Amino acid sequence: MTITLEQARTIVASALAHGTENDMAPLCVAVLDAGGYLVAFEREDGVANRRFDVAHGKAYGAISVGISSRKLGEAAVDRPHFVNGLIGAMDGKLVPVPGGVLVTNSNGSVIGAVGCSGDTSDNDEAAVVAGIEAAGLTAKI
Repeated sequence: MTITLEQARTIVASALAHGTENDMAPLCVAVLDAGGYLVAFEREDGVANRRFDVAHGKAYGAISVGISSRKLGEAAVDRPHFVNGLIGAMDGKLVPVPGGVLVTNSNGSVIGAVGCSGDTSDNDEAAVVAGIEAAGLTAKI
């Protein structure tokens, strides 16, 4: 099973709404399916042009390695050679900072990942979690 387009659209809209409600900087949100393919993406006006790459890299790293981008960031401190190797193996498409979260269904199966960029990494992650929960799914941080 993988994340649906309807769920992805709910996640994006709710994450962006969370950002607006909490006076965050403009955000962009990328939702990937279980295979790491882009399902939905939106960027708010005023987001820097490379933020897509950051949001996608947070989500892509999470779905590819099976842990949140927060945990990848922690691994980068504890095991820098390993994370540098991952970054190289993934052609630089891994961004090991908070804001990339795995999405699980009611059975606990990973069905996708969401990445957000635009504000602080912690705020990006909070927006992602709000979006995932609004879709009736669970965020695995």
